[in-house]
Formats: sequence, structure tokens, C-alpha cells
Amino acid sequence: MSDEFESTKPEELTAFVGKHLIYTYDNGWQYELYVKNEKTIDYRIHSGMVGGRWVRDQETHIVRLSDNVFKISWDEPTGTCVSVAVNLAERKLHGVIFFPRWIANDPKLTVCYQNDHLDQMKSLRDAGPTYPKLVIDEFATVTFVEDCAANDETVVSCDPSDLPEGYAARRN
Repeated sequence: MSDEFESTKPEELTAFVGKHLIYTYDNGWQYELYVKNEKTIDYRIHSGMVGGRWVRDQETHIVRLSDNVFKISWDEPTGTCVSVAVNLAERKLHGVIFFPRWIANDPKLTVCYQNDHLDQMKSLRDAGPTYPKLVIDEFATVTFVEDCAANDETVVSCDPSDLPEGYAARRN
């Protein structure tokens, strides 16, 4: 991410950096997100179209919209674009995912630890097709939130299938 396109103001993100969230979209898909620092996130997908996928060190644009409201946007090596608004006070989230057509046609191709398959993801992306995109526009409820240290490599460190039973069902 180039500094000339910097979208974050780190001093405004201190309340958000280190947040670890588990949330469930209204369509039933469950995701987990860790705000690693002011420019990167780690995430796991527990259920849904690409359930089982996980990613570390995804570069993002993160901004503070107001007290306890933040927006994270990113463009993945797969060609998928995502924008998520998080309201911590109300424990609500709104996400929009723009899946390229190749993922909509065969979502399981992306179900892996992406970091170990970057060249494959880029190759599939470049082969396409990319259009028409599948747009998923959903609200979610944050069911679990905790504060972790920034840049903690242990928060999202394994495949969703390797987590202890009940991990994603935690509530607080």
C-alpha cells in the first residue's frame, strides 16, 4: 500500500486496532476478523460460500467514521473486493463483498490458506471470468468481541477446521 494513497489516520484507529470479532451475517454466513494494525487484518471464514478460507496480513484501508464506527475496505489477490462497516457500540456490521464471476462459479477454489496459494489465486483471477460480479450485501451481528494486542500472530493462526469445538459459537 503506497503512502500517497494512505487512507488511514493511525491516531484515530487506536480504539479499533487489536479488535478481534466473530460475526454472523443475516444470511447465516459466519466470519472472524482481527484488526492486526492500522493497515492489515487477518480473517477466517467459518461458514458460507467460501467457508474454510483464511487469510493473514491482508492489506486494507481502515477509517474511523465516528465514535465506535469504523470501515475496512480491501481488494484481494482473487479479485474479490470487500467493504465492511463495523459499529462496535451496537455490535452491528454491514458488509459488501464483490465476488468475481470465477469465484461465484466455483467458490471452493478459494477455500484454503490464501497466503500459501497467492500465485494460484492470481492465476485464477487473471483467467477469469470476472464479470458479472456476484454482490453480497448483508448486515451482521457481532456475537463475540475481544481486545488483543496489535500484531499478535496467534489470534488467527490456523485453519478454521483446526479450532477447538465451539470456538466460533462463543458469545459475549
